[in-house]
Amino acid sequence: MDRNPSPPPPSRDEEEDDEGAGGDCIGSTVYSKHWLFGVLSGLIQIVRPQNTKSSSDDEEQQMELDEEMENEICRVWDMSMDEDVALFLQEFNAPDIFMGVLARSKCPRLREICVGILGNMACFQEICVSISSDKNLGQVLLHCLYDSDPPTLLETSRLLLTCLSQTEVASVWVERIREHPAIYDSICFIMSSSTNVDLLVKVGEVVDKLFDLDEKLMLEWIRNGTAHPLDQPQEDSEEQPVFKIVPCVLEAAKQVRSENPEGLDVYMHILQLLTTVDDGIQAIVQCPDTGKDTWTLLFDLVCHEFCQSDDPPIILQEQKTMLASVFSVLSAIYASQADQEHLKKEKGKYYFIDLPLIDSLIRVLQNMEHCQKKPENSVESSQEENKKSDATQDDFHLKILKDISCEFLSNIFQALTKVEDFIKILHEVDKALADDLEESFPTLKVQA
Repeated sequence: MDRNPSPPPPSRDEEEDDEGAGGDCIGSTVYSKHWLFGVLSGLIQIVRPQNTKSSSDDEEQQMELDEEMENEICRVWDMSMDEDVALFLQEFNAPDIFMGVLARSKCPRLREICVGILGNMACFQEICVSISSDKNLGQVLLHCLYDSDPPTLLETSRLLLTCLSQTEVASVWVERIREHPAIYDSICFIMSSSTNVDLLVKVGEVVDKLFDLDEKLMLEWIRNGTAHPLDQPQEDSEEQPVFKIVPCVLEAAKQVRSENPEGLDVYMHILQLLTTVDDGIQAIVQCPDTGKDTWTLLFDLVCHEFCQSDDPPIILQEQKTMLASVFSVLSAIYASQADQEHLKKEKGKYYFIDLPLIDSLIRVLQNMEHCQKKPENSVESSQEENKKSDATQDDFHLKILKDISCEFLSNIFQALTKVEDFIKILHEVDKALADDLEESFPTLKVQA
């Protein structure tokens, strides 16, 4: 998305001296109140029907935005990042004006900008609470998730994520989303069909936040396999597509994989959250195609992309949360399927124990020892003190990864029917570790 135009210079048309100029400024900024009033007034006129125009002319005009007005409203968008400006817009009831635009205008660019301004305003707690408490505005904003314009969807998702991140109002938005079944279908449609990586990442963050906040909603979405857009206007009688959450998440993950590692991390965490409930695990493994696709994608990530043998050990610090999610999901799939003997005998089984997977798990554990080494003494003791909290947080995430990796290895080892097989494989993967085990447990050497 191109950068919005810079904010306007302060208005000085009516200035006679510095004192007079100060009276026209918004808070401690140099932005002009009169100029802003003029822009908002012009915005009201855009969406107000004109009696002298035919309905067709009015509709055609609403699809386009005058270049001068676009530049001015974009300046307001930039200005709204300033708290003084945001509070002034709130006092001037600008959210009501934007709500009118969203309810009436068919101009995609105008809708995008208005939602974007509201998103900036919602970054400030007081305004976020006010916006969230307006039921009518909340309904209008959620209906923006049905929009077909990617930039508008992106700004709507950004605003929604901002509100969901505020503990005071998060539950309000969760409940509203639950009351709109069509939101599930819209989000699944975006994840399964969009090629806009920025949009996919932001929508993924919304889903991740929703699932993290409310397990009940997550269960509803897991069990929801049919579209029921009762609150979305129907323009035709064609049968609605059937969306299931796991294939949609996988499709989005594949799309963002090469372009946005942070976005991929989000989708891996969504899969991990799904495996925290039985219904989520079953949603992955019950359908052979879904289970195979999930296993194949995650197996490829850990065996051929992350924490490779030619990577420096410290790379684990960058990939620790991603690897924790991936190994957690693979472990859940494996544990769920390992006790089904008939699957073990099928040639088409989608889980399998191969050297690359064991190799990846062991390499992660080995690299972890390097990452957890304490840094050498430094004369810059004050800098070390500032980094202490960050290091503690890193240790926490590394411990999570270590626990998940060890549990997964444990499940794999328990599934091996013969210790000899394990020692044989271990000799190929890590001969030093195999020798240490044989030295510590002589019976293993005899069996091997």
